[in-house]
Parts: sequence; C-alpha cells; structure tokens
Amino acid sequence: MHPLDPIFKPKSIAIVGASRDPRAIGHQCVKNLLDSEYKGKIYPVNPKADEVEGLKCYHSILDIPDEVDMALIVVPAKVVPAATEECGKKGVKGLVIIASGFSEIGRKDLEDQVVQIAKKYGMRILGPNVVGVLNNPLKANASFAPYLPYPGRAAMISQSGALLIAMDARTWVDHVGISHMISIGNMSDLDFADLIEYFNGDKDTNVISLYVEGINKGRKFLDACKKSKKPIVAIKAGVSKRGASAAASHTGSLAGSAKIYEAAFKQGHVVQVENLNALFDETMALALQPPMMGDNLLIITNGGGVGVLATDAAEKYKIPLKDAPDDLKLLMRKHMPEFGSPKNPVDLTGMADRVNYEGSIKDALKHPWVDGLVVLYCETSFTDPMNIVKGIYNSIKESGVEKPVTVSLVGGERSIKAGQWLIENRVPYYSSPHAAVRAIAALRQHGKFMQKPIRDFKGYNVNKQKVDAIIAKMKSNGRKLLTEPYAKEVFAAYGLTVPKGKLAKTEEDAVKIARSLKYPLVMKIVSPDVIHKSDAGGVKVDVKNEKEVREAFREILDRVTSYDPHARIDGIYVQEMAPWGTETIIGTTNDKQFGPIVMFGLGGVFVEILKDVTFRIAPIDKEDAKDMIPEIKGYGILRGARGQKAKDIDALADAISRLSQLAWDFKDEISEIDANPVIVYEKGLCVVDARIILKDNR
Repeated sequence: MHPLDPIFKPKSIAIVGASRDPRAIGHQCVKNLLDSEYKGKIYPVNPKADEVEGLKCYHSILDIPDEVDMALIVVPAKVVPAATEECGKKGVKGLVIIASGFSEIGRKDLEDQVVQIAKKYGMRILGPNVVGVLNNPLKANASFAPYLPYPGRAAMISQSGALLIAMDARTWVDHVGISHMISIGNMSDLDFADLIEYFNGDKDTNVISLYVEGINKGRKFLDACKKSKKPIVAIKAGVSKRGASAAASHTGSLAGSAKIYEAAFKQGHVVQVENLNALFDETMALALQPPMMGDNLLIITNGGGVGVLATDAAEKYKIPLKDAPDDLKLLMRKHMPEFGSPKNPVDLTGMADRVNYEGSIKDALKHPWVDGLVVLYCETSFTDPMNIVKGIYNSIKESGVEKPVTVSLVGGERSIKAGQWLIENRVPYYSSPHAAVRAIAALRQHGKFMQKPIRDFKGYNVNKQKVDAIIAKMKSNGRKLLTEPYAKEVFAAYGLTVPKGKLAKTEEDAVKIARSLKYPLVMKIVSPDVIHKSDAGGVKVDVKNEKEVREAFREILDRVTSYDPHARIDGIYVQEMAPWGTETIIGTTNDKQFGPIVMFGLGGVFVEILKDVTFRIAPIDKEDAKDMIPEIKGYGILRGARGQKAKDIDALADAISRLSQLAWDFKDEISEIDANPVIVYEKGLCVVDARIILKDNR
C-alpha cells in the first residue's frame, strides 16, 4: 500500500466541518461525494448536527465506529490544529485541508503547527487552501468543485483552486479525459514531486499535467520528473515581474525566474506549454497517442489554406516540414485527382472523400519515412464529417503501426460532433490546424526526451582542497569577493584554462613579472571594492614593453583612486594578453528553489543588452552542456559565420560542465561565479577574467 493511497484510493472519507447549510462548502463536499456516486463510506462530522444530506452526522471524528482513510477539513483555519489532532488520534492517514487562512496570507506559523501535528501521527497533508480531489476511477468528488471531470487518463494537478474548478468544467467542453484533478494549494506537506512520484505508478494515469505557480523544493521536483516513466506536461505561471508577485501572494510560494524553470523542465523531460489552451491540447495528445520518434512529419489535407497554416505552425513549434521522398509522393498521388499535390503538405483537394482519406492515411502511416501525421479536413457540402472521421479512425487502426496522429476538423456543428467522436476513440481532435500541429510537436518533444537518457553527473578529478584553502583564507580576512588572482586559482584547480599572470604590489614587481611573461600584456586593478574594473579605468590592454608596463601601472592607480578614493587596492594583476577570439560568458548563481544554476551566453553586448543566455540546474555533464550551447540566438557565431571557422564547442561544453561542478561542490560557500569573457578559439579557450562572490554565512 502506497502512503498516499488513503488520499487517492480511500475506502472511507470523513468531512470534518460538514454543514446543513446548502451554501456552505462543508455541505457541498458531502453532497458532491453522494452525487458522484462514491461507493466508499461517507462520514459527516459536525458537533452541532445529527444529519447532513440524509447521512448520520458525528459530533467528533473520534465517534465514528469504523476506520477512516481520509478526512476533508473544512473548518475555519484557527480550528484546524485541533481537528488535525483528533484525526491523528482516530488513525486517519490522509488529510485534505480545504480551509484557507494559512501561509497564503502570512500565517505560516499556523500552517507549520498543523504539519507538526500531522507528522506526529504519520498523516500526510494535501493543502491547506485547496479545492479538494476529483477522482474519476473511484467516482469520488471529494471537493467543492461542482462535478467530476470528463473521464480519461490524465492526472491534472493545479496550484490554483479557482482555476482547477474552471478547468474541470472545460474538460467537458474539450473532451479532455481526466483520471484525477488535484488542487495542491500551499504544499505544506505534499508537493508536486510527491504527486508526480505517485501518479507515475498509477495504472489509471497515462500523463501528468501541471499548472505551476512556484516550487519550494526545486531539486526534489527535478528528481521526481527525471524518474517519471510517464510524460509530464506543464505550464509555468508568474513569469512576468507582476505575475510573479501575484503568484507569491496567492499561494505563499515564491515564483522563480522563467528561464530557470525552463531549464528545470528541460532537464526533467517536462513538456512546457505556453498557455492554458496548449495545456489542454497537449495533455490530450500525450494521453491518447504514442510519442513521435523521428522528425519526419507529414500533413494530409483537403484544403490549401489550412495546409499553409499548418506548415507555418510546424516551423514555429520546431518540427518544420521536409520534402517527402519520391516513393511516398507516388503513393499519395494515387489518392487524389490530377490537380492535387503529393508534396508535403499532401493536398487531396476539396474533392477528397472518405476513400481518399483512408487510402492516403494508411499508405502514409505504413511508409518508413513518416514518423507522425497531422490530418486536416475542411468541411465541404458533399462530405459528411462523421463519415470522414470514421474513415480516418479505420485507416489508423488498419495500418497496424504505432505512430502518432492528430486531427483538425475546420467547420461547424457537424465537424465538432465528429471531432468528439474521434476523441472518444482515442484520436486527438482540434478545431484549428495550429493546435493539431502544436500537439504533435509535444509528442515529438516527448519522443526526443525518450531518446535522450537522463545521465547521472560523474564529476571531474579536481583539486577541491586548494579551493577550500582559498575560501578559508578569504573568510578569515572578512572578504566576500574573490578577486581575479584568487578566482583564477580556483578556476585552474577545476581544470579551466586561464592566462599566465601574477599580482604586482609595486611598479618594480610589475616589471619583474612582465619579464617572465610574453608580450603583449594586460594589466588590471585588483580591489575588493572595484567590481567593474573597466568602469573605474582599471584596465590597460596591449601593453607591449617595459616602459608601457611602468606607465600603465601608474595610470591605473591614478584612475582608480580618482574613481574611488576609499577603495582598498591589493595591487595590479599582470597577465599575458589572450589572442582575439569569440567572447562568451559562463556564470553561476544560487536560486532559492533549485540551488546552484549555471548560465551560458555570448559575452559583451550580447549578454548585457540582448540577454542572450540559457540556463541549467547544476551540476551538468559535458553532453548536457553541449545541448545548452545551440539554444542561444547567437549560436551561429560559434558555429562559424561569414567566413569564420567554427569555434571549439567541445572545449566550451567542458568548461561549462566544470564550472557547474565548482558551483555544486561549494554550494554552501559560493553565491555567484562570473567567467567573463571566456574567449573561444577554433581549438581551445581561455578564461580571461574571473570573479567569485562568497555567501555571507554569518
């Protein structure tokens, strides 16, 4: 028996706070369980009532003579701790706390008190501040939503209760089949990760669908997603600054950076969607169809216009159409008049009937080149949409192959009814070509995830002891900033290439150091108070001889002291000047939900102005780092553009991976790392400037 079975497979449910008032939530919960035809035992609990909805009402949960698996708690927030204590004494194992008035309004103390009581008795909590659980396999509407969702095989988990009720109603309009709808609320105990783990093993569920505002335990969530054998589709709300603020006040959780969630979804093999329409559409596709295991999408249509719209959508959703091979074109030609087109999209023309659709679909699915199929139909005066969809269904069934198919019927009431018939027969139907293509793109994304195994990070052989010593020295000196010389020592300890250089305390030191290096040189101020050296005039490049070394030393000191007369100056760093190449940036930061994050992008104005960067949750291996690099818009520069040769992507991926390990190994000590610029060449790279900021652990 799974520890969450008392919540999701309860044989008995108590409603603590059941009410005789039809307008009260405590009354609705009792009535909804009865109306949904739940077969288990229902126990209303109210010290002031003897009967609710024809059921005997108990004055205390302790008065119930039988075992109780789950309790719905619908009493005011201040009474919830006492109700939880009584449930624990009764032996209840699962609590669904519908009551609000906890961390979402700043009363985390009250929420923590309830959790501690539940832990004492080994109870698990869903909520507080939830709508409840809508359970189709058990016919149990344990919520104050009006009815169970349209039945199917998707578990939909929402952080917003009001939105869950709205989505419940919509499932009946769009015929999106749901096994469970779960309001997760404040996640005081059970969170997304717990439910993903549970429904990954649920026989009634094919896909897990998430509405996410914020995640408190990012690593736990990421691990659960990685382990899931079932597809996960998610929408992240609160991506704008204003939206993030609204999410925090609504759920009591913090909404993190959109880029960081995007990275987490990629690493956890979660299909991320752009809006609620896409969440429904792609949930349906993932629940009903197999994944698309290759990039070759074929579109079959009876109308050129919808074919063009679908072609545009295919490019938008990164599954662009390819020209079909000649033998496939010959097969398609058999199913159309002379003026049809066997290209991709395949235009059967407005003359197409059921026979044309059946034959072309069957031949397409059997052809080895085709990995997925989108079928489009525009309603015509001489065809019956229901007849067409039955032909589509028969051809899919008779083809005998496991390839995904999505269908769009564009028309009136007859087309809508025909589309609903398709859904009932496990073929996804959409009212627009755009949605049908977007759905199959989700199936392709899931296919790519299946083809790319999630790897455990092995780590590099590095000199952690040296880094420990440097950090200890900085802390003993009361410093949070590792200036460039120390930061580069840390980088070198982790196998990153840095230019030769040394700190000069005096002008004569600078001259001696210069003699041991190769000209030209770069000279830079080293000060814990000067973070942006160029802004302070603290950098001199292309220093070619001893005379220029002396001049540069004096000039840098003069400029920096004018810029900040109180700046502490450790000296001037003298280093060999790295050859010209392509500037990139690698950095890390610490996210409140996910911990160390590694970032990559092009350097210079590309990162400062265009913000052309991508993220991953650290640590990542070299192969995962290679996946990051093409995600930036400026990837073409690294790949080689306008006569330039391609840069060393392998070396760049290695550096990203090593820096991610550094951030992870010292996650308790390091707050931020900045390697900028990292100059990449046709062979190799060099970290030209470096900065590390330590955490303030006082």
